[in-house]
Amino acid sequence: MSTSWWQNKAYCDGSSTIRTVERTMGQWVATARYCALVAMAGLSACTTISDRASTEIGHALNAPSALTVEGDTLNIGLLRRFYGRHDFEPVWDNHPAQAQAILKAIAHAGDQGLDPALFHADLLRDDSNLTPLERELLLSDAALSYADALAHGAVPPERRADNQALTPAAVDVAAKVRQSLDTPDPAAMIEGLAPTTPTYHILRQALRSCRSVGPTERRKVLDCQRRIEVNLERQRWLPRVMPADRIVVNVADERLVAYRDDQPVLATRVIVGQDATRNQSPEFQAVIAASLFNPPWVVPKDIVAREMLPRISRDPTYLARNRMIMLPNGEIEQMAGPEAGLGLLMFDMPNRFDVYLHDTPDRSLFNRANRRISHGCIRVQKSRELAALLLKEPLTAIDQDIATGQTTRHDLPMGVSVFVVYQTVFVDENGVLRYAPDFYNRDPALWEQLHRPPRRPHASHSASRPV
Repeated sequence: MSTSWWQNKAYCDGSSTIRTVERTMGQWVATARYCALVAMAGLSACTTISDRASTEIGHALNAPSALTVEGDTLNIGLLRRFYGRHDFEPVWDNHPAQAQAILKAIAHAGDQGLDPALFHADLLRDDSNLTPLERELLLSDAALSYADALAHGAVPPERRADNQALTPAAVDVAAKVRQSLDTPDPAAMIEGLAPTTPTYHILRQALRSCRSVGPTERRKVLDCQRRIEVNLERQRWLPRVMPADRIVVNVADERLVAYRDDQPVLATRVIVGQDATRNQSPEFQAVIAASLFNPPWVVPKDIVAREMLPRISRDPTYLARNRMIMLPNGEIEQMAGPEAGLGLLMFDMPNRFDVYLHDTPDRSLFNRANRRISHGCIRVQKSRELAALLLKEPLTAIDQDIATGQTTRHDLPMGVSVFVVYQTVFVDENGVLRYAPDFYNRDPALWEQLHRPPRRPHASHSASRPV
């Protein structure tokens, strides 16, 4: 379906001036999603516990301050939801076999690229100084946090950088752990929350392989291990079942792969955001709703102020030469045409970053080894072929519509999901394990979040109690 261009939106190769507001909204949405999930579980973790929860556990979970055991902070929200299903009574004394199975699984969390210390493995391994209540709550928090890390990632969205916005579908991990108590192998049910994709499986195999290198290669082993661990975490941020028709842009690899019926049908180079933090391409999911032919380029105010106004002050003919006009709101619009900033095609995929896939008039840029030159948007080398694939039309039809010179919108028969990822170790469309440079330097910060700092020597028996 083709319609005339009528909407003046900032479809741009750049950053949005409203990102600060969007970041705040993103945090609010994350909180709202959490509270909604809690409401589904029938117990509010956003408020205090009902007065009828007058047990020792209920009193501990109703404390107004943070809940800690030997210096480890527990997740009160998850614990309230879990114990709400057990009338706030102890659980593990009646399930000793299940407790041991979960403890064993947590001790081997490193096989999933996770630090067992995140789940209190050290405290639970030597629990002689814990009170019965402390051990009960610590074991529950370990099981719940491990399940949560496998289901959603160990680093929740609110603890990530604003440009790391991928999240899988929400899972009620309190319900899953509760259900696991009725099975002979609770660890299997909990570990079933992790991705089961071929990529996740291959990365885990690669992690085992790099650990098998001899002690003389210690530094090489640590580097290999760290790279794979952070990319296992990034896999946990993706849906457990990827759409059969999808587009995956791996920013770190500077390539796009389109899939139809789970089979790769198009691979192409892309241009991605510059190394400067404000211009880096983010990690997010969106849905392409339409292709825009001969789109104008509306340059956001922040790019206008930072880059274009200085040029205009030096060259008064700059706007006219580039077929641009200054808009009343401070933006600049470049008229559509083969030399326009967005090229001949733009793919409409609304998202809070205002980052889009589009064409470019400068085709020679795709020959560069370093293609990190945009303001965040993704320029696609085979944009015409991608449009034909998405619209399910022959390439000749795409070329004919472009040749009219008119700005038109062509709705897709059905929206197609786009995943913009940053994977420095990944499995390509041919099933081959590959490595890409961490040019945005995101791996070290993520690795730090996945590992607990070493516990101080004398802190283990002197920290605050939960009650």
